[in-house]
Amino acid sequence: MVWVCPDFRLQAQIKMPNQLSKTDKIYGLSKFWQEVNYNFVYLNKIDRDQWEEDYKSLIMEVQKTENDYEYYRLLQKFCASLKDGHTNVYFPKKINELIYISNFGPYRLFVTACEGKAIIYRVNASKKDEIPIGTEILKVNGLSADEYANQYVKPYIASSTDYILENWKMKQLLRAPAGTKFDLLLKKPDGEEFSLSLTHEECEEKAVFPDFIDRGLLELKWPSPDVLYIALNSFSDPEIVKLFKDALPEIRKANKLIIDLRYNGGGSSNIGMEILGYFTHDKELHSAVSESRLHIPAFKAWGQWVEAKDTLDAWGKQAYFSGRDDYFHKFPSSPMKLETKKTDRLVVPTVILMGNYTASAAEDFLISADNQNHMTTMGDRSFGSTGQPILFDLPGGGSARVCTKKDTYPDGREFVGVGIAPDIVVRKNLDSFLKDEDPVLDRAIAFLKEQGAL
Repeated sequence: MVWVCPDFRLQAQIKMPNQLSKTDKIYGLSKFWQEVNYNFVYLNKIDRDQWEEDYKSLIMEVQKTENDYEYYRLLQKFCASLKDGHTNVYFPKKINELIYISNFGPYRLFVTACEGKAIIYRVNASKKDEIPIGTEILKVNGLSADEYANQYVKPYIASSTDYILENWKMKQLLRAPAGTKFDLLLKKPDGEEFSLSLTHEECEEKAVFPDFIDRGLLELKWPSPDVLYIALNSFSDPEIVKLFKDALPEIRKANKLIIDLRYNGGGSSNIGMEILGYFTHDKELHSAVSESRLHIPAFKAWGQWVEAKDTLDAWGKQAYFSGRDDYFHKFPSSPMKLETKKTDRLVVPTVILMGNYTASAAEDFLISADNQNHMTTMGDRSFGSTGQPILFDLPGGGSARVCTKKDTYPDGREFVGVGIAPDIVVRKNLDSFLKDEDPVLDRAIAFLKEQGAL
């Protein structure tokens, strides 16, 4: 792997901190490498020989970095090679404060991915006529947006799934230090192309178009007289359970339900399961099953002398797989007993909306709902990454995390790395994007109209 390549974006950037010694840089690299080797739950899925070669190469390369930003970029690239969304390297605060993504002095541009293109979906209010919503970024510094992203953005993103990686490379297309210059070729929705030169610096204008969406923990609305829409936007705050229980009298009026998890990035799985318990007749809910690597040094030593044919007994199996860093402890799994009163439950035709940002504990919600025949999932694949990361500090104020726990469906089906697929796929396209339509919600409403009562 090539670790250092000229990045013409950064020629005009402001001066970055340069406080780490060569010893610090080698130590930080080795600390991350060590934690991955000892704790990374998916170590058995990577090319170990390449991982070791990359580490050896980086021992020299990190010492050549001109500042702490370049050093951390190399660590992020090393981390990204593991292809895990719960394993990351984070900049120190003093560097992170100098990284911009949407501020360009007179301009603010917010970019997202739509149909494989880099689309501007929000601007500062004074520029909404100059740069209409839906404008596409065709080129960045002479390269196509896709080429530029593949060369300068994608290699530094840690992701478990290919589709999240493709989305994020466009969302982070213009992420760079303050002072970085970009020459863009843009195309308006009407087809007109124009050039724009930008430099990362603070934008004083705060008003944006369209306005930022303030999503509450829980949102309720009636898209039709018998269909109630419930958005569960996070499981990170226990307050959502109280809000949900307070809303039960209203919720129980519904003949059909839409539960929206598209913007739920996770939190506590128990919170999600407690809410799910109100929408099932079952007495218990099954959740993801988990395992983590089990390392006993003596078994690893014995494993050097054990062959595959010796794995018929438990001792030989543990020694053999321990010697290959591939022995796992399976955590006891028991269903969650539901104490929800029958009079509080509502079991009606239900559509669960999901998408690429349905992650972690929200994915656990989907797994627990998998066997509910009155529920249909709709939208796009989930984030496809969860686990229990171990956190640790790195030199100069940075930090990292390494995923230590593997989760699967109770029957062993994997969703990390592939995502949870919806029963019915519905995606927002450029046309619906320009019209500010929600085709996923519209399809859910139409689907429920065709469903009779249970």
